[in-house]
Parts: sequence; structure tokens; C-alpha cells
Amino acid sequence: MKTLMVTAPGTAEWVETERPVAGPADVVVRIKACGICGSDSLYVHVGGIPPRQGQTPLGHEPAGEVVEVGANVHGVAVGDHVVINPMAARDGIIGSGGAQGALSPEVVLFDAQAGVHFRVIPAEIPWEVAALNEPMAVAYHGVNRSGAGEGSKVVVFGAGPVGLGAAIGFKSKGVAHVVVVDMVPNRLEKALKVGVDAVINSAEEDVVARLKELHGEVPGFMGRPSKPATDVYFDAAGAAVVVETVLAAARNRAVLTIVAVHKKPVEIDFQAILTSEIDIRMSMGYPTEIFEVTDSIIEHWEKYQHIISDVLPFDEADRALALASTPGATDKVVVVFD
Repeated sequence: MKTLMVTAPGTAEWVETERPVAGPADVVVRIKACGICGSDSLYVHVGGIPPRQGQTPLGHEPAGEVVEVGANVHGVAVGDHVVINPMAARDGIIGSGGAQGALSPEVVLFDAQAGVHFRVIPAEIPWEVAALNEPMAVAYHGVNRSGAGEGSKVVVFGAGPVGLGAAIGFKSKGVAHVVVVDMVPNRLEKALKVGVDAVINSAEEDVVARLKELHGEVPGFMGRPSKPATDVYFDAAGAAVVVETVLAAARNRAVLTIVAVHKKPVEIDFQAILTSEIDIRMSMGYPTEIFEVTDSIIEHWEKYQHIISDVLPFDEADRALALASTPGATDKVVVVFD
């Protein structure tokens, strides 16, 4: 079978690999869909991940159909639809430096356990939506890190896949009001489709003034100007101006959760924000959320499908990778298999 691999800096190509076989404790999954992540572009740029530099299989956002089940495996049967935890693989993270990648027809889950390596999902969920499970777990971890819950007022900066996934996650947790901020009109339209309460086009509107209208105001420190009554700020954009805006706007003891990757240092005046007692929380990966978010996807898959912008066949996975790597060309690309 053919697998898409990073073979050199700037190069990803098809490589022939052996079809996996299940032992008594293993499960073989035929991949039906796999999302393309921004980190895939990074892996190609640097030539792969040690110890497989120059031969790194790609694809870590998989969903598929079980085709072989070892005699000692419980909780799954041939024909079941599953989402996979790429972090749990015995032979390294699937598609992120491990021996296998999900931009391949099949993967084997060694020592497979339900709820650890895979989770069975309803068959009616479209494969391309199921493949969102891994990136949505990243978003869901950020939602959990923020501490937002019933009654909270939240603003999400960045209406890309993680920002939209976080917005759905916030609403599923009973957050009172969710605003999404972006500069791209069609992204803001998607935000409304997934169920947010309001959107702000930061290229046309004063974000802080608009938040005061939407969330109300609270007094500033010792007679200083009022602040939006926003409880949680969520950075899924990765732009320095977002952090600057939030730190200037945050009311006392607001929370800033950063899930975005900032590629350049961001300067912070700690003296200026001392009186706000703002809580800055970083968020990375999904320590517990990989199958927690599956519940949300099962319940709200029609909303999650709005996140997907492009669906390409497996034979064009190299083109899908190039498309996802082109700034501004797309939002979320998913590869589907026959």
C-alpha cells in the first residue's frame, strides 16, 4: 500500500509500505478520512521528525472502519466506525514522528483498548466530520483550561478550525454568551452557523467597544475607564495584536487562554496589567480530551461540518497538503478514502 511520507526538507511523496496485520491484542483500521494539520506543513518544511528524519509518515487526524480484530480485544467488532487517539500508539505518535501515518490506507493499533486507543462512533456521522475529532480535542482542552461554564461570557479570537471548535465547545458547556472575532467575512459566517451568539469583524469594528455592548461593562480600577464584562478571552489566532487587545481590555480577574501558536515573541507590560490580576493560561494538546470531545461531535456533528472547507480524495493527498500549506487558500482540508 502507499503512504504519504516526508522524505526530505520540503518534500513529501508516496512510499510503498507493507499492509499491517493484527496480532491477538491488536486492531487494524482502514482509514476513511484524515484531516490535514498545520503541523504537517512544518514536518515537510523541516524534513520530518527524528528519529524518522527523512522518512516520517504523515496524517494524525484519522477516522476509519475496523477491518481486523485480535482475539484478545474487547469493545469493538469488524465494521465498527472509530476515531483514533494518535498519541496512544505503541510505535510512536501516529503521523507525528511515529512508525505509522494515517495518510495511508490502513493502520494497526497495537495492544488496542477501547477508550484508550480508539472509540466507536455512530455510523451516520460523515467520515470527514469524524476526522475532526483530533483537532477538536485540541480546542476542547483549551475550553477546559479556560474554566468557562454556565453563565460565563466568552470571546474567541480567530474563526479557524480550532476557534470554531472551541466556540462549539463553549456553547456545549452552557456558556451564556460566545462572541467570535475575525477579519474574514466568510469565517464569521461560519461562526454564526455553528451557533455563536455574535461576531465582530475586527477590520471594521472597535472590538473593545463592541464587547462592552454585547457583554456589558464593569468599572475600571480606581476611576479608570470601564472594561467589558467579558469573563474569558480565548486566543486561537496567534497574532500579537490579540494579546495586546485582551490585556488592555480585561476586567479584574478575567482569564486569557492561549491555544494558538505564536511564531514571534509577544511583549507584555506586566506593570500595566498588575491591577487587573488577569489569569493567563496556556493550552496545548489534549491530555484527557481526545474522546471527551467525541460526545460533542456525536451530538452536534451538523455544526462541526461547517468547519470543513475542502474535501479531497486520498490519491490527491499531496495536493491537499500543498493546499493546506498555502496561506489564506483554505481553512480546513480533509482527505477521504474510497
